[in-house]
Amino acid sequence: MEEKKLDLNSIIGFILIFGILVYMMYMNQPTPEELAEQERAKQEQVEAEKKANKQEETLVTSAVDYSAATISDSLQLIALNNKLGAFAYSSTLPSATDKETLVENDLLALKFSNKGGYLSEVRLKSFVDYDSIPIYLIKDGNAAFNISFNTTDNRNLNTQDLFFEPTISKNGENTVVSMKLKVSPTQFLEYRYELKPNDYMIDFSINSQGLSTVLNSSQEINLDWKLKTFRHDKSISYENRYTRLTYQYEGDKLDKLSPTSDDDEMIEDASWISYRQHFFSSILVADQPIKSVQLTSKNLVEDEEIDTVFTKQYASKFALNIHAGEINQPLKYYFGPTDHKTLKQYDIGLEDSIPFGWGIFGWINRYLFVPLFSMLSSFLPYGVAIVVMTILIKLLLSFVQYKQFLSQAKLKIIKPELDAIKEKYKDNKMKIQQETMALQTKVGASPLSGCLPALIQLPVFYALFQFFPSAFDLRQKSFLWADDLSSYDTVAELPFHIPFYGDHVSLFPILASIAIFFYMKMTTGQQMASQPTQEGMPDMQKMMKYMIYFSPIMMLFFFNNYASGLSLYYFISNVISIGIMIVIKNFILDEEKIHAKIQLNKKKPKKESRFQRKMAEMMEQAEKQKQAQKRK
Repeated sequence: MEEKKLDLNSIIGFILIFGILVYMMYMNQPTPEELAEQERAKQEQVEAEKKANKQEETLVTSAVDYSAATISDSLQLIALNNKLGAFAYSSTLPSATDKETLVENDLLALKFSNKGGYLSEVRLKSFVDYDSIPIYLIKDGNAAFNISFNTTDNRNLNTQDLFFEPTISKNGENTVVSMKLKVSPTQFLEYRYELKPNDYMIDFSINSQGLSTVLNSSQEINLDWKLKTFRHDKSISYENRYTRLTYQYEGDKLDKLSPTSDDDEMIEDASWISYRQHFFSSILVADQPIKSVQLTSKNLVEDEEIDTVFTKQYASKFALNIHAGEINQPLKYYFGPTDHKTLKQYDIGLEDSIPFGWGIFGWINRYLFVPLFSMLSSFLPYGVAIVVMTILIKLLLSFVQYKQFLSQAKLKIIKPELDAIKEKYKDNKMKIQQETMALQTKVGASPLSGCLPALIQLPVFYALFQFFPSAFDLRQKSFLWADDLSSYDTVAELPFHIPFYGDHVSLFPILASIAIFFYMKMTTGQQMASQPTQEGMPDMQKMMKYMIYFSPIMMLFFFNNYASGLSLYYFISNVISIGIMIVIKNFILDEEKIHAKIQLNKKKPKKESRFQRKMAEMMEQAEKQKQAQKRK
């Protein structure tokens, strides 16, 4: 067989054919635009496949979710009906959320919570606290307002757990906020708030419509109002001392719960209840007296270094008025300053919630010091008004100081004669008292005549002690180095806390303590100089000597956290008293003339008063009994 061989021509042919094929492939390859178009087409195909798959999955999932939601809604509705009965309707409305409704006037910014329908926030727009933070009376859940009631199908419900439907409307210039807890579109419990322009008082009423068959009116429907009072002042202990629950009842009677400890009281026929936070108050006012109210106050400040947010916790609980199965309770709310002028304009005795003191002390403040200070501060800076008022008061009482000093001068002049009586009857104390009284009566110089002027000054002293811490006008008013005359003035911060003193140094109490030291040294020295000489120093004289030092120290500690306006008053008052004493002693009283007059009085027959005769008879009778006992 012949063997086939690959010749040269065949090899050349193969090469040419391969070259032609490569050339054809090169010439027919796609352009970059064609490649991009192919890639887009391919991507669109992939996306279309994914979308189709996703739509299929969504249809399946939606069908499952719809079925689950329907079952869940049905179960939830059944649970609400079982729990709330007729009031389940309110939870199915669009308003059944935790949203809040905001309204305001020139003075107040208010928020109303859909859940519970009550005021969830109250801000006083014109005021800030000691740290320049806006004053909030209600905020962040510090207040609770709840009505607990029973239904005819034996359910016990609380409005704080239920949803109200809010609506806002206008009544002339007034803004009306209606919060309705609905059983149906025509059956509801309504809280109606009416906010007037430029007014701290809010008209508030609780009414029901169409609920006579729903509410169990055979049982009490109780309202429970609670509030934890925020700290607003620099000194929490000072603020807490004047934070107190006050109430008016049985007409115009006024009373208070304890300012320092936990307290509670059941009262009848309450006209208003004031949750006072020192310079600000939240007051519930009844159009008609509330028959019976349970009041509670709890002190929240146990350690002023730790308990710095709240001062007191208040609570009031009473039954609402029911008529023909429906609730009808007209009320009012006051949220504003504890200011005498502001509260007095409502003419329902709210100004009595200010602690101006009881009896004559309150009378002096309301009818003398409040008008006087208001008049002076209308054209003078507040610190200067305090100084001027102090000067006027001291001038008014200067005749009292003159009488007191005159009595001491007379006793000082007759002191040698009193010493002679003591020496003469040293073995008979009763006789010493009789002769001493007789001599003092003749010359018109009795220790009581020096005490009585001092007693006359006490009501004024105590009234002013109550006035300055309660004077709203002094709040955040500066004078000299004091930033706030209603709080303490700080000239130095201490790196530690001193018990009963604080962690700062106030200058006005130091000045007042120095002034009272020199005043007491002058007056006590005068009194001791007028007393008869005795062997050793009696306990009374020792106590008077110690008081010269004890009183200033006590003032220094006690007033370090008090209102600087009060310390300013005591400083100016004692400086003026020292000046008056110096003038009386050196320019008014002449001891030689007084001595001559005393000698003249001795020669005149002195008519004894009924009291003096009675005292002399008692002393004589006691002396006779003593002598009779000695004979036995």
